[in-house]
Amino acid sequence: MKEEIPEISIILPCQNEEKALPFCLGKIKETILKNNLSAEIIVSDSSIDQSPEIAKREGVILVKHNKDGYGQALKEGFRVARGKYIFFADADGTYNFEEIPIFIEELKRGYHLVIGNRFGGKIEKGAMPFLRRYIGNPIFSLLFRIFFGIKLKDPHSGIRAFKKEILENLNLQTNGMEFASEMLIKAKKNNLKIKEIPTLYFRRQGRSKLRNFSDGWQHLRLIIIYSPFLFFFLPGFFLFSLGGFFLIYSYFFSISFWGIKFFYHPMFIFSLMVLVGYQLIFFAFFTKVYSFLIFKERNKMLEKIFKFLTIEKGILLALFLILFGFLVYFFVFYEWIKFRFSPFLETKRSIIALTLIFLGVQTFFFSFLLSVLSLRKDDRNNS
Repeated sequence: MKEEIPEISIILPCQNEEKALPFCLGKIKETILKNNLSAEIIVSDSSIDQSPEIAKREGVILVKHNKDGYGQALKEGFRVARGKYIFFADADGTYNFEEIPIFIEELKRGYHLVIGNRFGGKIEKGAMPFLRRYIGNPIFSLLFRIFFGIKLKDPHSGIRAFKKEILENLNLQTNGMEFASEMLIKAKKNNLKIKEIPTLYFRRQGRSKLRNFSDGWQHLRLIIIYSPFLFFFLPGFFLFSLGGFFLIYSYFFSISFWGIKFFYHPMFIFSLMVLVGYQLIFFAFFTKVYSFLIFKERNKMLEKIFKFLTIEKGILLALFLILFGFLVYFFVFYEWIKFRFSPFLETKRSIIALTLIFLGVQTFFFSFLLSVLSLRKDDRNNS
């Protein structure tokens, strides 16, 4: 007799949830029976307490992997899920599993990803700490809106459902709490239809494993990796352009401010602005390359840049900058000989020369690093 394939796979990422797991599994089973759902229950477990034994006793599918990380637990569960629709929520008793049919119904209406909005429903007193509720979530919601155009009020909600068919396109790579952010960012980049619905949120059963600052940093780090243009390139370009303009201006003209005449001293600041801006521009570029190689984000512009910017071209530009800088230093040295090694001020030229040489050295090593990354990309393609 052929085994019936379930329509829904309900996944619970679990790590030491022996207090809440029996309650969660009981509620899920009640919901399945009450709504006559075709569903399987999967517990993706990395516990050292009695959670695996509870899952076995309850007769659900147990995926025992002993790998840390929220995202890792979910991916282990996704690998064995057979359903057309995948629903997941934390196994700590904070979410209302009676809402499963509502999530699935939204998927059947054409949405690819459905996420619960805890702020649109009811949050039990003491369920969400003040810092996370009034500072963390609003800030990250604003960042998602600004950088990705994701208009969600609760982007870090842990109750979600999606069509299994989208997993291949999402190509999820992260293993920690930032997995929730990666899912939304990639869903948006793939133009998937996202729906947010109100959901209830209760106080958890057992000890919380969330760490406000470290978990928040993981989310922010991922946002930065996917948004280097706004975080690094624009500030870098602004510093490089502004510093370069005033560096050249102050070389030919004196700068006066509030009746005070400055000589070469501001040039040190402008040179620093140029160098920092140059660093930020390249850092933005390499951050994008990192997401391209590690997170396997497709980017046609980067592929063209890999073909155009070779180490040979970078070395030629680096040599030009370095030689030009040393040429300026040669004129400084020539003037010194001309005046028979007597003390004289050539500080402005020296600042220009030093800036050019440093830019050349940076360009050389940036080009070399880019060449290494390009080789790694080719290795990945050939593997």
